[in-house]
Amino acid sequence: MKPKLENLAHRTPAQSFLCYEVLAPSFEFHWHYHPEYELTYIVKGKGKRLVADGYEDFQAGDFVLLPPLVPHTWISEKAENETCQAIVIQFSHEFVEKLFQFAELQDLEPLFANAGRGLQFTLPDEALWHLLHPMLQADELTRFTLLLQILGQLTSLSAAPIASLLYKPLKGNENQQRINKVLLYVQNEFRQNISLQQAASLLHLSESAFCKFFKRTCGKTFSDYTNEIRIAYACQLLIETDKSIGEIAAASGFESLTYFNRVFLRKKGQQPLAFRKMKR
Repeated sequence: MKPKLENLAHRTPAQSFLCYEVLAPSFEFHWHYHPEYELTYIVKGKGKRLVADGYEDFQAGDFVLLPPLVPHTWISEKAENETCQAIVIQFSHEFVEKLFQFAELQDLEPLFANAGRGLQFTLPDEALWHLLHPMLQADELTRFTLLLQILGQLTSLSAAPIASLLYKPLKGNENQQRINKVLLYVQNEFRQNISLQQAASLLHLSESAFCKFFKRTCGKTFSDYTNEIRIAYACQLLIETDKSIGEIAAASGFESLTYFNRVFLRKKGQQPLAFRKMKR
């Protein structure tokens, strides 16, 4: 699957940036990238957020800043009588550079300088909602001033990088397309028996060449990446269900309970039962 390249071609000359609402029964797997910065605020919904090599839970109130050309998607499962909602703001690198020309906006530079791996902000309850929600219906001038207020407030909030230190932006559209075939395969099949041979065949590589390519582009082995996806899903089941550890291990794609416990301890620093007790 090719990552979908999105742009602001539908932006009018009177708009320096886009602000729009996403309403859907669920957030589908839509692995894509674009040349703009993106601010995404989750109003309703929960699931997994995949940004570069970062795979984490999200829920209402999740707010992130993504830099240009970093692949990403939000994934949620459909729930009866529930709707997922997000507010998305996109703006170009040129737009950001113009803001830096004003002395009053110099404090924004560190925010964007630190956004190379994506940033997740820690927000107090409904913080910034009073600025984000009016943007959907505001006139262009009001929308612009609201964006400046949002960016200004982000400079004082705690934020954590999303992608790992090992993540390196892929060079070239061809490599981006190739690795995304593999990531989509893992996303769709991690509950089953993931096959290294099948993954390698997607790129028409030998298993050895594939392992080198994956490690070079993702900064980790194919096995380690697959285990991270599986452990993230296992954590969700530990928190949200009363399934036994053995059932969760099997549902997350682990053939051996012993191996599951060993990987979980390595990734989370504690055993699954201890994790469940801490999170409940």
